[in-house]
Amino acid sequence: MAAEQSTIEEGLRELVPFWAALEPDQRTFLSQRSRRMRFDAGAHVQGAGAGCAGVVFVRSGRLRAFMLSNQGREVTLFHVQPGECCVLAASCILPMITFDIALDAAEDSDLLVIDSHAFGTVSQENIHAEAFTYRQATERFSDCMWVMQQVLFMGLDARLAIWLLDEVARGGSRTIYATHDEIARHLGSAREAVSRMLKYFAREGLVSLSRGSVEIIDVKRLRRLTV
Repeated sequence: MAAEQSTIEEGLRELVPFWAALEPDQRTFLSQRSRRMRFDAGAHVQGAGAGCAGVVFVRSGRLRAFMLSNQGREVTLFHVQPGECCVLAASCILPMITFDIALDAAEDSDLLVIDSHAFGTVSQENIHAEAFTYRQATERFSDCMWVMQQVLFMGLDARLAIWLLDEVARGGSRTIYATHDEIARHLGSAREAVSRMLKYFAREGLVSLSRGSVEIIDVKRLRRLTV
């Protein structure tokens, strides 16, 4: 138990930017109310009816933040990378956030989760923790607005091209392993519409399609679609 607590404290020291600015009793308070959690790729972490697990810091792996409609349609808002956290999904500590953001594990993920009530208490007491919370919320909200801008004002061809190019930049490979259904869930679109657009891209020589994967052939022409 002592060894596990020591690992948690070390993780908090590495991942929490304002850790050094906390009072000793605040550090103890947070470390006692934090836990490590591991999720396999595809597993649901929090939100979408599963409640608020807390403020999630990613030690390794990657999380996908998304919104889910009443009809079951999803749209990806942003990804949480190693060393990052997501306070926007912990709506229980941000009462002004009235929409539900859910988190899934995009890869096998090792997380450090701080109890939301404990994090909220420290944020109210410590100006550095409070500033971090609202800065993170603002940055993530900006990501959400970019996605909303795409959904409202861009055609599916531009949105699909942006997603494909983002995945190439993120993974470092021109081959993207995702089904048409998975891509549709990221974009908040229908699978049939995404399949039609991918087939159009393939006919135009922009991509090559295989079962469960998309290979990018012409990056320059894809970029032109995003302008």
